[in-house]
Amino acid sequence: MTLLASTGGLPRRNDARLAQPVRGGHSKDSAGSEMTGLWTLLRLMGRRDRWRAPIWILSLAALTAYFANAIAVIMDEDTLASMVVFAKNPVMGLITGPGYGMDEITIPRFVVGMYGIFLMLGAALMSITTMTRHTRAEEQTGRAELLRANVTGRHTQLLAALALTLVMNLFAGLFMTLAFFFSEAYPDPFSSALLFGASICAAGCVFAAITGVTVQLSSFARAASGMAGAVLAAAFVVRGLGDMSAVSGGDLKWLSWLSPLGWSQQTAPYTLDRWTPLLLSVVAIVILIPVSLLLQSRRDLTAGIFADRLGRPHASAALSTSTGLALRLQRSSLFWWSIGVFAMALVFGSFTGTMRDGAAGMPPEILDLMGGPRGIVDGYMGYMALYFATIVAAYAIIASSGLRAEETGLRAEPVLATAVGRGRWVMSWTLVTMLGSLWLMALAGVAEGLGAAASTGDWSLLGPAVLGHVAQTASVWALLGLALALYGAAPRLQGLTWIVFVYGAGMALFGQMMRLDDAVLDTSVFVHIGQYPAQDLSAGAVVALAVATAVLLALGVIGFRRRDLITA
Repeated sequence: MTLLASTGGLPRRNDARLAQPVRGGHSKDSAGSEMTGLWTLLRLMGRRDRWRAPIWILSLAALTAYFANAIAVIMDEDTLASMVVFAKNPVMGLITGPGYGMDEITIPRFVVGMYGIFLMLGAALMSITTMTRHTRAEEQTGRAELLRANVTGRHTQLLAALALTLVMNLFAGLFMTLAFFFSEAYPDPFSSALLFGASICAAGCVFAAITGVTVQLSSFARAASGMAGAVLAAAFVVRGLGDMSAVSGGDLKWLSWLSPLGWSQQTAPYTLDRWTPLLLSVVAIVILIPVSLLLQSRRDLTAGIFADRLGRPHASAALSTSTGLALRLQRSSLFWWSIGVFAMALVFGSFTGTMRDGAAGMPPEILDLMGGPRGIVDGYMGYMALYFATIVAAYAIIASSGLRAEETGLRAEPVLATAVGRGRWVMSWTLVTMLGSLWLMALAGVAEGLGAAASTGDWSLLGPAVLGHVAQTASVWALLGLALALYGAAPRLQGLTWIVFVYGAGMALFGQMMRLDDAVLDTSVFVHIGQYPAQDLSAGAVVALAVATAVLLALGVIGFRRRDLITA
């Protein structure tokens, strides 16, 4: 009415351009500055993450404190000296890093070298989920359109999400520095502890910038986070190959400098104390942020750079079921996870021949861990099956959070308004996630077996590799059941599953190396099945985990039926 009154009731010919939409959804007159409303939107994001952000930051700090204090309390000088043979092993180089300073090992050097990479992965996951939550997920649910209808710039939301994520990483790095410095490890000087925290912060910031780019590529939040996760997996594999080559004296150690995770590890706190590798992280951030802004300028709101394919005029019969819908919604994420898991397993498997050939020169401690001199191949493959169980468990927990995203995005309400009941909707989603976990473990087993067979010439390894990996799926399902139980009873507490996951993975991967009591190791969900083919599979453990999963799923469904649903 105001516009018609000011123009005499009809728009003039020269004002026709005002009615034409421009790319990005704003006209020049209404857009104002590209960063208008940045502080206001940043405060809104902070308000939404007032619980989530502290949980992430304090969890990373608590994990740092746990590693530093536990190692300092458990290990004496003799035990610590024996750890050198583990740290200088090519397998540990592949998983944890180059092991700087292990020749003159100290508690701070051991904590940084063995556990720093896992803190970096945690910071990267925090960045990926935070960026996706405040950018692409907001566009997908339509809330971004409401915000853009007000006085906000085209890039305000992306820049506010980046600012929030970078601040979260800064606080995480600061708290981890303080938790490490004031631990029982007595890691003097403070500058080295600060470098350790800064290296983890830098890794998280780089993946915040990477996610800023991936959320521009796809119009779906799950696909965007899946692409960022695939980049993280590729960075881990490339770094692992470089560090494995460095530990074994190979010529491929330069690969470590191609990975954002490798840049942070090359700082080598308490050994070399180099700050200069972090300049590569800064350069990457400075390049990636303008790229993400440029990509955002070249797409419409809610669209991605990769154009969506035109759908069929009529939905297929599969989409008429809740299971078919759940598969359709999860397939993009499962696709990217499949690529990452297959590539990692194939690379790790291809080093089986190297492990077998080098068994004669390995220290007895490593041979015991890997199954003895005659079972080095079986021990390595069994350990890798356990390792991939932890990776696929992360996939299952992330996929389970899609239930809450569907509910808060108000997409669950119209589905449940049909003949689909609450229990059927939840179980359909969970069934797809369970089958997806089984598929990823089988895929990892096939790739691991193919790599091992190709490197050793023994194709009989393929079958045991697949069986050993598939058997570990029961532990993944148990964690998925816990996530669903928390979602059904108290959705806000669903994130507690990550704490159980991190604790269980840490006990399974490093508990034996730390010579912890069996009673302590048994508290991990990952250690009961057995590392086949090096160890016999425990049918009783598989059945017990399956029963526990069924009970947790039932509790989740009952809780979801009894609580209120988030509706419009």
